[in-house]
Amino acid sequence: MAAPSMGGVSLPRGNGQTVRLPRGASLTDLAERINAQPAALVTALFHLGEMVTATQSVNDETLQLLGAEIGWVIQVVSPEDEDRELLETFDLTFGDEEGDEEDWAARPPVVTVMGHVDHGKTKLLDALRDANVVAREAGGITQHIGAYQIVTELEGQERPVTFIDTPGHESFTAMRARGAKVTDIVVLVVAADDGVMPQTVEALNHAQAAEVPIVVAVNKVDKEGANPAKIRQQLTEYGLVAEEYGGETMFVDVSAITRQGLDDLLAAILLTADASLDLRANTEQDPQGVVIEGKLDKGRGPVATVLVQRGTLRQGDSIVAGDAYGRVRSLLDEHGNKLKEALPARPVQVVGLTSVPRAGDTFLVVDEDRVARQIADRRQARIRNAQNASMRKRISLEDLDAALKENRQLNLIIKGDNSGTVEALEEALMKIEVDDEISLRVIHRGVGGITKSDIDLALADDVIVLGFNVRAEGQATELANREGVDVRYYTVIYQAIDEIEAALKGMLKPIYEEVQLGTAEVREVFRVPKVGNVAGSLVRSGTIVRNSKARLIRDGAVVADNLSVESLRRFKDDATEVREGYECGIGLGSFNDIKVDDVIETFELREKPRD
Repeated sequence: MAAPSMGGVSLPRGNGQTVRLPRGASLTDLAERINAQPAALVTALFHLGEMVTATQSVNDETLQLLGAEIGWVIQVVSPEDEDRELLETFDLTFGDEEGDEEDWAARPPVVTVMGHVDHGKTKLLDALRDANVVAREAGGITQHIGAYQIVTELEGQERPVTFIDTPGHESFTAMRARGAKVTDIVVLVVAADDGVMPQTVEALNHAQAAEVPIVVAVNKVDKEGANPAKIRQQLTEYGLVAEEYGGETMFVDVSAITRQGLDDLLAAILLTADASLDLRANTEQDPQGVVIEGKLDKGRGPVATVLVQRGTLRQGDSIVAGDAYGRVRSLLDEHGNKLKEALPARPVQVVGLTSVPRAGDTFLVVDEDRVARQIADRRQARIRNAQNASMRKRISLEDLDAALKENRQLNLIIKGDNSGTVEALEEALMKIEVDDEISLRVIHRGVGGITKSDIDLALADDVIVLGFNVRAEGQATELANREGVDVRYYTVIYQAIDEIEAALKGMLKPIYEEVQLGTAEVREVFRVPKVGNVAGSLVRSGTIVRNSKARLIRDGAVVADNLSVESLRRFKDDATEVREGYECGIGLGSFNDIKVDDVIETFELREKPRD
């Protein structure tokens, strides 16, 4: 039966029948399912006030609007269902525990550390695993996701515990929620000298929504003014009642600085796990798990930190993680040591993937490389269609003329050194609330330095490029400067969010503009008594000026920022500046981590009123 004519176009009437479509489907996809002509659907949608081509990815609301008009119920398949149906075509499943009872074994608890931004989460982990992570974080704020396993002793037995370290700022709501999905226990860190803060409540809400047990670490008890009893009292208002008050939540007083209470905290985690959870996994099932972090390593290529949830991951396995695939070339623990296999709840770095997977992607092992490639290709196409649909702003007939006259849209390219952070930054930016007349569009995101192709794309679409902990490579800087492409560099994520929000709302005040003065390549490193390391360098561009600000770049990534050129010499003579093509000795004050082939970039900040 044909639907009523819409501008001379007849379409098959669905009479309430359901059509299942993937996210980002086109009108051509819908036409194939209902035996209609794509051109007829284009015309029908035009009469409903939407201009869409036959092959363009269409968002869920537009598909459902069209379906209701022609009598079909459009059901947009969820990402989880899409993935399940895709795997079923290869006779695979994800998340189903199988196997005989003897294949099951106890596994370590997976712990996520949450809390307020400056209550000492990273320092606490630092103390637990004796590795200085804070020194590598900008402003002491965790910018990346990491996973680590430590071994403690309980009742005479060695027991491993896996920790997931999630970023601490409230803009990473999605990442925290994702962390809670893979965790067994949440350690909520609260500073004894500060108390319950908004981010503490936010973290608590995520943990409670995930329905996981909570252990409270009352940190900084060594500081003056610390009041652990006050923390216990405050948290009772949010449903966390300490055991000493008759509740079920274990509170442990700790100090990351003096190492007080660390053993008690580990014991509390294990006791909570033993009392509340049956932590076992099938070690013989085909390996499956979750990607915790992905990054591009210049020497090893794409590297993914994964958490094995079931099965045993081994070197040589064919693996597919999100839309990346490959054969496991090597397995590394958090210290860089090679492993032959990884058991459930073991975080491990995987080398050998074709691309960088996203944080939160699932991974599984298949029998053949061919199957892994096919699954990855289909996932890639599906993700691309969904992104095209979500980033496209609908243009109705009423505002078409205005849209053609003035494109009030801010286009962005996001590049970073870590896939989880890139994704979190994009999600946070897309949640910025602005006027309906202004829109934000991320046209490309990726891991690694800013390349010439990124700048070419920015030129084509009038884009601002955001670099997080990465810099422009080679010709990209020259091209960006020559063509006037706006490239912005950040080391702290919420600074990027604040600035983009201000730009969208047109509220930017005069700012300081970073003006590059010169770059120098380190050719040799000299050790000077009472001074430290001095970089014997060749000035590659511009001028190196004494007392100017500087940053050190290694393999395209920023190693250290907020440095200054404290000494500058030509041979044995002090110099105020050294120009391009000349050699010089550069001292960066107390900073001594300088290596051959590093690049020293100098700059100054000039106040610039924004148009």
